[in-house]
Amino acid sequence: MNELPLDQVRTLLAVVDEGTFDAAAAALHVTPSAISQRVKALEQRTGRVLLMRSKPVRATESGEVVIRFARQLARLERDARAELGMGAAEGMGPVRLPIAVNADSLATWFLPALTRVPQDPPVCFELHREDESHTTALLREGQVMAAVTSSPDPVAGCTVRGLGLARYLPVASPGFAARHLTGAPARDLREAPVIVFDRRDDLQDAFVRSLAGPDAAASPARHHVPTSEGFRDAVAAGLGWGLVPETQAGPLVRSGELVLLEPRRPLDVPLYWQQWKLDSPALSQVAAVIAEVAAEELRPAR
Repeated sequence: MNELPLDQVRTLLAVVDEGTFDAAAAALHVTPSAISQRVKALEQRTGRVLLMRSKPVRATESGEVVIRFARQLARLERDARAELGMGAAEGMGPVRLPIAVNADSLATWFLPALTRVPQDPPVCFELHREDESHTTALLREGQVMAAVTSSPDPVAGCTVRGLGLARYLPVASPGFAARHLTGAPARDLREAPVIVFDRRDDLQDAFVRSLAGPDAAASPARHHVPTSEGFRDAVAAGLGWGLVPETQAGPLVRSGELVLLEPRRPLDVPLYWQQWKLDSPALSQVAAVIAEVAAEELRPAR
């Protein structure tokens, strides 16, 4: 099997991260011609097209495999230097951990978890906000080292562990409920205005399906509110109904600012932690803390 020359692998990563061959050349202090030659040589060696020559440059599916390897290699190099007492290479700076996490976890339990991560050596978190059903795509592309996801199926080269259940409550403001939700919920929730996070948010539709059958969906009258706090506030303001994380909705239900639409039918979303199969002390520390806090804040899986 042909080996992957490390200078070519690192060059491919630089091109993807910088976006263009010229920018990668500047970052690596070589000519654009040298960058092009290295990428072509790597493509010839692998027998695959690794880059789409767009602006910015994008990795192909085969290129994503090499990019993931390049990031893992960089991570291992940094950890090896630390264990050997050599310190960080010039320009490497603190340990950088890119992690994908959904907005609701970010707004509730995830950030407090990160404050518990030891800072020796210093760790810088690069958080990518993405829906929990789509965070694994960032793992496959090599953009992140770990992700909070709703998928129990591990991405190639990753491990997975269960975190628990994120509970969502179907709620609306009292005034909205009085105007729109006076009959059977299975019917009313298909007709009443609804709040969704974005066009990929399927949570409200999933709840309606649980009430009215597999072909049902929430109303096409949808307000798109792409922040967790804004979503909660839009529901409380009476723009529509929606599923709000229990930790955010509970206090408002108790104060009377929100009403439960189906008190006995919350929606539980299983969450998992996926990460690269990489012997990285920093990543292992983060994984342990995330599991610990999730056990405190999420509901146990059934």
